[in-house]
Amino acid sequence: MNKRIDPAEFNLPARTVLEEDQAGQLTLVLDRKSRIIMADGRNIVAKAERIRIKRSDQPINLRTTAPICSKTARYLTENNIKII
Repeated sequence: MNKRIDPAEFNLPARTVLEEDQAGQLTLVLDRKSRIIMADGRNIVAKAERIRIKRSDQPINLRTTAPICSKTARYLTENNIKII
């Protein structure tokens, strides 16, 4: 079971859903139906950079139910964000 983390700890917006699993990996959760495009990808990377300021050693994942644009998926993996 994943543990919810308070986004205010990382100076993120309150609507951001952030979870931590038993292995210590942080996961950003996006639960929506519309496609994730490059503008969303830039926002995700910006959030990941804020997280890395406080916890640079932890990997960051993205969990979503929405389809992801191939260009955006490539951009996220280049910025060390694993899509699960």
